[in-house]
Amino acid sequence: MTSPIFHMINGAPDPVAPFSHAVEQDGWVFVTGQMPFIGTSLESSYPQGIEAQTRQVLKNLQTVLAGCGLGLEHILSVRIFLTHFDEDYEVMNAVYASHFAAGRRPARTCVGVNGLAKGARIEIDLVARRGDVSTPACDTA
Repeated sequence: MTSPIFHMINGAPDPVAPFSHAVEQDGWVFVTGQMPFIGTSLESSYPQGIEAQTRQVLKNLQTVLAGCGLGLEHILSVRIFLTHFDEDYEVMNAVYASHFAAGRRPARTCVGVNGLAKGARIEIDLVARRGDVSTPACDTA
């Protein structure tokens, strides 16, 4: 078993709390939940509405994955948190589904929550797996 690697990715939004963007061990990459920040600063705004926020969260997750030399095709499991579950679920699903090929979608859990950091409507975290576990490749700060 290798030692864990704690990734802070250049170009990804600053963490809203004390955590790493991703932690990797033995090819498994655990990506911290991303918020819909438009920029990298915690003072960046969120786009309006669940469709735009979902697109931005997925973009931010792709930034973290790319910083680790990975892409959406490496995702195995996803957790989605929604503050307006009944109102946002269908629209979020349509945006989410457009990012993954039918028959190649990750395992997923989606739950309604009372609140998220900085007033976001959505947060998504994930687990990915590197194909070649012998060579971690990350663009870390």
